[in-house]
Amino acid sequence: MSASRLLGIALGLLLVLYPLLVYVGIQQFGPRVLAALLLAVALVRLLVAQLTGQALGNSGWLLLAAAIATGLTLATGSLLGLKAYPVLVSAVLLGVFGFSLLRPPNMIERFARLQQPDLPDHAIPYTRKVTWVWCGFFVLNGVIASATVFASDQVWALYNGLVSYVLIGLLLLGEYCVRIRVQKQQNNQLLKDRSNV
Repeated sequence: MSASRLLGIALGLLLVLYPLLVYVGIQQFGPRVLAALLLAVALVRLLVAQLTGQALGNSGWLLLAAAIATGLTLATGSLLGLKAYPVLVSAVLLGVFGFSLLRPPNMIERFARLQQPDLPDHAIPYTRKVTWVWCGFFVLNGVIASATVFASDQVWALYNGLVSYVLIGLLLLGEYCVRIRVQKQQNNQLLKDRSNV
């Protein structure tokens, strides 16, 4: 595995662990030092992308969100910037998924085509509906994450570092179960149509 791939995995893991790192880091370093460290991580991600010639794509928006959140904390010394990062991530993802509904292919269709490049036409409306569901999730998650910004550090870390990931997992699992059922129905309908010909 290449060094840039390993670094990408490590940076992704840091993003997943972000709430826990902030919660622990605040007690050890204080808001400004922690913000500077997190900003350095974002800059390393940007540098790796430039050195390897990778397109940032939508992760560029997430880096911008990280820069805004850490910049706010660096400027004010307040935890609010760091605690607002999950809210900004939800807003960015809502924007990315929502914009893809206006400019097809929608985001879920893009993900589906990574596994099945010749995605059948009858699957496109389903991917559109799932993209709408994710948009709704990002709205709900953003609202709850916004409320936790003003809650205790423990509540903020619990929701943004655990509960939101459990909700994402449940949504992924639920969508997978629905997708299997829809695919079976479509396959049965195709078999019926062929037998009637």
